[in-house]
Order: sequence, then structure tokens, then C-alpha cells
Amino acid sequence: MAPALDGEDRLLRWLRRRLDRPLIGDDAAVLPATGPFAVTVDSQIAGVHFVPGLDVAVLAERLLAVNLSDLAAMGAIPSYAFLALTAAPDFDHRRFFRALLAACARHRLRLAGGDLSRSPAAGAAGATGAAGSVASPAPIGSPASAGVLAATLTLIGRRRPGSRWLRRGGAAPGHRLWLGGTAGESAAGRLLIGAGARLAAGRVALPAGWAGWEKRRRLAAAARRAVRRHLLPQPQLALGQWLARQPAAAAIDVSDGVGRDLHRLCGESGVGARVEPDQLPLAAGFTALCVALGVTPVELALGGGEDYVLLFTLPEDVVPPTRFGCRAIGRITASRRVSLITGGALCDLPAIGWDHLTRG
Repeated sequence: MAPALDGEDRLLRWLRRRLDRPLIGDDAAVLPATGPFAVTVDSQIAGVHFVPGLDVAVLAERLLAVNLSDLAAMGAIPSYAFLALTAAPDFDHRRFFRALLAACARHRLRLAGGDLSRSPAAGAAGATGAAGSVASPAPIGSPASAGVLAATLTLIGRRRPGSRWLRRGGAAPGHRLWLGGTAGESAAGRLLIGAGARLAAGRVALPAGWAGWEKRRRLAAAARRAVRRHLLPQPQLALGQWLARQPAAAAIDVSDGVGRDLHRLCGESGVGARVEPDQLPLAAGFTALCVALGVTPVELALGGGEDYVLLFTLPEDVVPPTRFGCRAIGRITASRRVSLITGGALCDLPAIGWDHLTRG
């Protein structure tokens, strides 16, 4: 069964038909078509991707991390960054740039240019979200009182000698399907932030009125880890570069949900997949946290989004090093059907997750 396409995917398919030798279709564009550079761009917008009032240092780190995750999915080595920042005049630009430059230095990445602009007046634009929505990757919040805050980062990565570019189109029947880390934890953190959790001065404060959680130490610890996971993801650059040295592998960055991004990987490869939900890697305390939040763990793991781990395929006899903490969650099939194995039976896995144009 062909993957169900909706707003964003349908638009991109339409666009690719109108481009001469399109370069889109992976997590980054390879320039030139077989060349040494991979280029990606991503944005963080107040009220859409994060709650207005977020510490600008955290914003800077998150902005870089989500872009680096795209380079990880290509097997690229980060090289250069270009920033376009739209903010109010009283925005703490220096705190933002100190954090951004420190994060760039950790990845040997150079900020090479960009653009600074003043945001429009308050009330000119804004966005809100719906609390508790599995499909929405955005923390819930009201529009920033000082106007629009939007940061867009373009990254250029290079290919390591002896490596190849990772693509979404390299999956083959018989390959095992792997997930590079836990799924759903970031989405749980987003729900907590939507309810009022905050990260300030390096400490996560749980939502007001949830003081009873503090008596359940494991639950409180899981909640704090989830908030940090959402705000400060860790791109899997080393895993991506290892995969790029394998002769046969396909990969995609899980940003919009395991279900949706698996459909995209299978669509580019012309294959299907069978997923074993019991094998999904879950963070410590995640199931109890989902119960407390009133959501289904498997649904959040498959459709929550913003995990920023790699979903990838490898031949049967190739196993990632244990240091990467990967988990095999299924297999690639010759059919185009993407399905779950539940109770020994197959059921369709829809492309659940975030859609930037239809909100899921």
C-alpha cells in the first residue's frame, strides 16, 4: 500500500515534478548532485517550535541541534553555518550568540555569515498550538508580546574521504530496520512544556499544580529528562558518519514522527516495512510518564515527533556498534505496505506524526 500523502508531502511531490533534476528528497541537498557538500536549512519560531520566553541560550543550542540532525542523516561532517535572525530590539543578542558560538565550537563548525532583522510590532503575527496533540511537535504558548522571534540556520557539511552520502533511497528488502535512540520522550516533554514546565537556570521546573509528582521521584526524574530531551536534543553525528562508511544503508532523521518518517524512507526506496512495536526503544520511566499524562506510549513513540534520532536500514549481517545504543525495530519488505506486527497479525501503520501544512 502506498503511503498516504497529505499537505507537506503532497506539496513536495508536486514541487519535485516541476524541478529540472530535483535535488530535494533527502534530509539535506547534495551540491553539486554528486559533490562534496550537503546543505540543510531549518527554522525555530516562537509559538510554533518553542514557547515564547524560552532562554535565548537554550534556543540557540536547539536551533543548531535540529539542523545538525539533518546533516547526521546524510553522514556529513559539519563545516559552516549561516544564520538569519528576526527578533525584537530588546532581544539578548549577545547571550544568544555566545551560546550559538559555543555550540558551534563543540562541533568544529564556523559561523560564516547571515542576516539580522527587527521583528514586526507585537500582534502582527503569532501562532498557538493545541495541548495534548500527539501530532503537534510545538510546545504550547501564546505569541511573544514583543513580536515575532524567528531564527533560521543554514548548515553546510562535507563528506569524509572514503565515505558516501547517506540517502533515504537505499533501503532494500531483507534489510533490518533500526532506530538510533529512544522515541516519544521528546513528545512527552513537549506536552509537559505545554502544561507549564520550564527550563530555567539549568533546572527543569514541573508544571504548577503537579507538586505531587515530586513525591514520586522516578516519575519526576522521567518528566525532567523528557523536558530536557525536547529542548536540547542530541544529534547523532557519529552514528551518521559510521553509517556513511557502510556499503549499503539508508537513513532519515526522525523529526516528524517515526511513523511519518518511515513512510518517507520507504517511499524513496520503493519498499515497505514491518515494525515490531514491542521492540521500540523507550526511555526509562517513559511508560509511567505516559500514563500520568494520559497518552498511549506506543502512539507517542510512533507519532510524537522531534526525537532527532536516526531511523536507518542495514543488511542482515551488519550490526551497529553497541556504543550508539541502536535498536532493531523491524524489517524492510518488498511490498510497499508499512505495517505493525501486533499479536502475530499485521495492521497498517499510518503516516502518523507532524505535518507542517495541515497540523496532522
